[in-house]
Order: sequence, then C-alpha cells, then structure tokens
Amino acid sequence: MNGLWLVARREIVTRGRTKGFIAGLVVSAVLVGAFAFLPKVFDGPDSYTVGVVGSSALQPALTATAGETEVTTRPFADEAAARRAVLDGDVDAAVVDDRRVLADGEVDRELGALLESAHRTAQTQKQLADAGLDPAKVGQAMQVAPLEQVSVGADTRYAAARTGIATIVVFVLFFLIFQSAMFVAMGVVEEKGSRIVEILLTSIRPWQLLGGKVLGLGVLALANLVVIMVVGLGAAAATGFAVDLPPGMAGIVLGTLFWFLLGYAFFSVLAAALSSLVSRQEEVSSVLTPLQMLVMVSYFVAFFATMEPGTTLARIMSLIPPFSSMVMPVRMAGGEVPLWEIGLAAALMLVATAGMLAVGARIYERAVLRTGARVKLAEVVR
Repeated sequence: MNGLWLVARREIVTRGRTKGFIAGLVVSAVLVGAFAFLPKVFDGPDSYTVGVVGSSALQPALTATAGETEVTTRPFADEAAARRAVLDGDVDAAVVDDRRVLADGEVDRELGALLESAHRTAQTQKQLADAGLDPAKVGQAMQVAPLEQVSVGADTRYAAARTGIATIVVFVLFFLIFQSAMFVAMGVVEEKGSRIVEILLTSIRPWQLLGGKVLGLGVLALANLVVIMVVGLGAAAATGFAVDLPPGMAGIVLGTLFWFLLGYAFFSVLAAALSSLVSRQEEVSSVLTPLQMLVMVSYFVAFFATMEPGTTLARIMSLIPPFSSMVMPVRMAGGEVPLWEIGLAAALMLVATAGMLAVGARIYERAVLRTGARVKLAEVVR
C-alpha cells in the first residue's frame, strides 16, 4: 500500500499543479455559477412604470394586485403626452381612459397580466359603487376559503426542479467520468512510450502503479466534482432558488458522489487496460473505442431517464453495470427509487468494478512492458 500511495501522491501533485487542471477547475466553477444565475439575468424586470391618463382608481388597484412586483404610476394630461413617454422609454406602458393600453410593440406578459387584473378590480369597484353597494362589504362577502388540494398520487410539486437537477447530474457525470478516463489512458501511454514505466516497475509492482494512478487522478476528479457541487448549491442559495429545491438534496448529493466513484473506478481501469496495448498517443483513440461506446450509451440512456425516470428501459439499465453508474443517480435525482433497486444496482456495480479491477490489472501487467506494435487483446487475456 505504501507503493500505491506513493504513485497516487505523485499523480496528485504532478497533475494538480498543471495549468490545465487548475484552469479546468476554475472554468467548471464559473460555468456552474453562471448557469445558476442565468435565470435571474434573463428574467423579466422586477419593477414597471405605467403611465395613466384619466384614471384615478388604477393606481390603488395596481398596488393591491402587484404583490412583490414594484409598479410606479405617472399621470399624463392627455393621450399624446402618454404616447411620447412610451416611445421615449420613460414608461413601460400607458393606460388611457380605462379603455386601452399603449405600448411600444407588445406589452410585457407579466405587466399585461397586472394591468388586466388591476383594471378588472378598479372597474368592479366602480360599478358596485354606482349600483349603491359597498365594495368593501361585497368583497368581504365574496371571500371564500379555497379548496384543499390533496394529491392521491406522486407529489409533483418538485417535478420541474428534479428534472433540472437530473439533467445537470447527467452532464456532470458524463463529462468528469469521460475526461478522467482519458487522463488515465493518456498517462499510461505517455509512461509506456517514454519507457519510464520500465524504470518505475523496477521498484514497484504493476498493480501498485496502476492502482496509484487511478487513485491519484480519482482524488483530483472527486475534488472537481465537489467544487462543482459546492458552487452550484451556493449559487442556488444566493439566487434564492434553494427554496425550490426538492427535499432530500443531501441524499442526491451523496448518491451522486457514490455513483461517480464507482463509475470512475470502472471506466478508468478499463481505459488503463486498453491504453496499455499501444505505445503511441495517436493510437489511443482507436483502442478506446469500446470504452467510448459504453460511456456514450450510458449517457444517452441517462439523458432519456431525466425525462422518463420511471420507464422500463430506465429501470432496467439503472441495474446493469456499468450503465448504472450514470442512470441510477439520474433516477435518484429525478424521482423516488425503491431502496431495493438502489441496493441491487450498487451491489452489481461493486461486483463489476471489482471484476474490472482484476481483469484490467492483468491486462495492464502483461501489456505495459511490450513496446512497439500494438498488442492484441487476445494475447494478454489468455
């Protein structure tokens, strides 16, 4: 274990100090933070200015119906003055004689709804007063307790939030698992092509070199994932979106970390085993075709599961390794998953990862010292 940790520490220190890793970490954090703030940036204005011509009852009605939206009214002497204010951008819209709304183009959807509601309120009160009725007493008499809504099926209050979280989870897992596996593969080929691996294996065993490389790069990938999660949750809290997050976020976060570690271990060992068959960087892409296909199929199924987490295809694929490393955390983020399915999927993935470690270490040990032409997989698995 001392040799394994020695290699892992070397990978952490060497790769962690590179400009590429630091830049990637910063870019990931910035992108996640920016993604959380985008809805705020592109959201409609929180305040409006409305011009009013010949209507004294509209302003109190707007104040009563605006809620948290700030609406300011500006009186104008006639319609011509209101038109000029609208065209100059001094007001967002203008209401003329309680009959029509002036706007430069189409009225903002939220502002249009507010004006329509305020107009109805003001006209209702006016008509009640003209009929000799007290608007306050009529309004009090019309106050009826709303119907209590009881869902007899699944709770869909957080459906949209869960879909958004599941979509983010599948993108992050796909990117980090694929990127980390490629780093492992490129490192193996670099050491093999430069013959450094021959020197290293005089002091440590092949499984220590392989395990240390996977462990060290895994620590860096895990750090990247933790930074993304911390920034994402922090940005959600700063923008006020945290209140819309579904209950059980701690379980979603821990589940994502757990499944990432399993997926990374499986695919990185597979990448190391396959890349040990070649000695040149140019050959890495061709030899990693099986791994790329597995990752892409896992990604597409997981992306499908973000929209339909309860379908038969999503449930089956979330139990089959290595696809479960991406599909199951997406199902867990997108909806409720029975505990027995999570336990079964985790057990099967652990067995598959252990098997890949055994087979991958054997392939790596037999192929990593054979330089020159590409080694055939059949020769090293016998």
